[in-house]
Amino acid sequence: MMKLRRSEDRGHADHGWLNSYHTFSFANYHDPAQMGYRSLRVINDDRVAAGRGFGAHAHRDMEILTYVLDGQLAHKDSMGHTELLGPNEIQKMSAGSGVVHSEFNGSKSEPVHFLQIWIEPQSTGTAPNYEQYAFQPEEKRNRFRLLASNETVAGAARLNQDAKVSVAEVTSGNTLTYALADRRHAWVHVVEGDVTLNGEALTTGDAVAVEDERELSFAANGAKAEVLVFDLG
Repeated sequence: MMKLRRSEDRGHADHGWLNSYHTFSFANYHDPAQMGYRSLRVINDDRVAAGRGFGAHAHRDMEILTYVLDGQLAHKDSMGHTELLGPNEIQKMSAGSGVVHSEFNGSKSEPVHFLQIWIEPQSTGTAPNYEQYAFQPEEKRNRFRLLASNETVAGAARLNQDAKVSVAEVTSGNTLTYALADRRHAWVHVVEGDVTLNGEALTTGDAVAVEDERELSFAANGAKAEVLVFDLG
């Protein structure tokens, strides 16, 4: 069974310096029917103007993933990390018992476009931690590249939750499949492009909640399409 969440139905906030689309309820956007899916709580599609960003603010008990699509994002936190994040990298911050961080556009002349994702943790009050991994674009081309997992995997962030996050870029003429184990659920988010998922046409920003399916089949409806798959308990 697949339940669609179309891009145009998302919440939207335009603050001038920040243009954000909310897949699930967030900040001033509240929809009781869109409070998350399984442990997945937030997918924000953010565009931040040059030289602007989010000042120091606190988080706790949340697994926070950041995936940059275009530009560079500067990160600084109370654990002592000062990092720059670009495309084809995954950043994870486990807020745990509490952490303060800031996020700013790393460019004074170009905007930055990124997805910020929150996953509720399996256990609370843990020690905060940070991970960041880069990969080559070829690693996600017509195959799934694991970004984060509840298991220890080289090059993937470790999650405090029964969840796996993978990315793939499907190119024209290719079909890509993702197998779901018994009693697993999935959330699929189209990062960019047009794609068919199990016969359903999707476009940039669209998403699908998946239950009782054993296989996800993706085919690009154009030159290429990029998708994120959240494999959830």
